[in-house]
Amino acid sequence: MTDGIKNYFELVGKPWGRMFYDLIYLQLNIPETPKLRILDFGSGFGICSNHYAQHHEVTAIEPNADMISLRFCDNQYKQLHGGIEILSQFNAEFDLVLCHNVLEYARNQEDISTELAKTLNPGGRLSVVKHNTYGRVMASAVFEENPEKAINLLDDVKTDQRSSFGDRFLYSEKDILFWADKNELTLTSQYGIRTFFALTQNNDIKFDAGWYGKMLELEYKACNIDEFKKIAFFNHFIFQK
Repeated sequence: MTDGIKNYFELVGKPWGRMFYDLIYLQLNIPETPKLRILDFGSGFGICSNHYAQHHEVTAIEPNADMISLRFCDNQYKQLHGGIEILSQFNAEFDLVLCHNVLEYARNQEDISTELAKTLNPGGRLSVVKHNTYGRVMASAVFEENPEKAINLLDDVKTDQRSSFGDRFLYSEKDILFWADKNELTLTSQYGIRTFFALTQNNDIKFDAGWYGKMLELEYKACNIDEFKKIAFFNHFIFQK
């Protein structure tokens, strides 16, 4: 197991990891009933799978065996090891499909989008979270103090620096909207995720429950405002079939 996987596992349990998921749960706003069939593609450590498995039937797909070995599984869900090749097993079976920060690490992004659309029931929703280029410019310039990287991103460099999971292949909002239209999916909502949270260098305050609660309230209030969506670190698209 790589140090990158171990470090990422530690990160997701800290406030800066929690904020990402807390905002997704608020934006999706899935009630406990009725019971839904949910597919979590690129499930990673199973954080979303475990969360939704409290009340719903969840199938998780993840290609990285090390991440599966560390997965959260307090609640029962079906875990599969693999990638796009597994999607052909499912045809119009799921009410909700999750694909969060996955397409950046694949070269066949359009093919994956097509296969995910096929797994949806009519009326089903596809939730896609992607890195936002302008947000990454902010993160690079302010959080990482790396203006050269920020300049490269503004110059539309498609391959970002290597991460724990390999190269990142950035794709645009136009790309995902094109793939969705091609697969007869309609955009119903678009949100920002984490506009302000990482810009402060005071990590100690992020462990304060009162501060965290107010920051979550602020992030959620701003996530649907166009000006803040543009500079959020991530964008969240929800499509309906």
